[in-house]
Amino acid sequence: MTESLDPRLTPARPDVADLRLRGRVTAERFVAATRRRVIAPVAPLRQAPSPEAGLDTEALLGDAVDLYAEQDGFAFVQLVRDGYVGYLPAACLGPADPEPTHRVTALRTFLYPEPDLKRPVRGHLSLGARLVVTGEAGAYLETPGGYVFANHCAPLAQQEPDYAATAERLVGTPYLWGGRTSLGLDCSGLVQLCLDAAGLPCPRDADMQERGLGQALPLALEGLRRGDFVFWRGHVGLMLDPETLIHANGHHMAVAVEPLAGAVARIRENSFGAVTGIRRL
Repeated sequence: MTESLDPRLTPARPDVADLRLRGRVTAERFVAATRRRVIAPVAPLRQAPSPEAGLDTEALLGDAVDLYAEQDGFAFVQLVRDGYVGYLPAACLGPADPEPTHRVTALRTFLYPEPDLKRPVRGHLSLGARLVVTGEAGAYLETPGGYVFANHCAPLAQQEPDYAATAERLVGTPYLWGGRTSLGLDCSGLVQLCLDAAGLPCPRDADMQERGLGQALPLALEGLRRGDFVFWRGHVGLMLDPETLIHANGHHMAVAVEPLAGAVARIRENSFGAVTGIRRL
């Protein structure tokens, strides 16, 4: 018999499941996870093992994952950061060790083959990517994958406590369903990325955030303050002040700032309906 569990957070499918789920789900075999780490600048986590499958979220360089199975170039995994389950390209995964020491603090930066800005880059890194720094070379940090400009990075212990300020830096970032990098974000991806920069754990999807972030406030739009979260069905925004909202949204197709009252009126008229929750950390 299979227990009713959230499939987004349950590493189980008919042929294989997490060993810890034995007795709770039905599967042909149960296995212990193998810890791996993302070695690509960004890795798409999809609903099915196909490049055409929908994008659920994205894992960044240095993110830890638990691996359960590999087949046809895809890995069935669970992200350690937020528990999300899906399929990553297997080539994006490498050994779990060593653990990252630094993170990218610039909105985006480049990975170079040598400590030389004139060299062709190997790829771009997003805000929040984790790095294993093995040395220094002038103005650059050396990592196993190449060199990164040092002023674009910081030790993991150095955090950004004003997560609303991080969100403001991302204004204009294009909207991307499932996106959680500085090249493209959805509403809950924006919230998660900003809280991660502050060193705060955060679920991935808006409904999870509405249940799990901080404390619930009365369902009233007065008395809000910077850093409060406002939720609709399937949507979330972050308050910059008592009257101003920032959110990644499909209306602007970008991270945008607007009066909360205007957003509430517009969203009420579409399928998201009325505000469903307000929470404060």
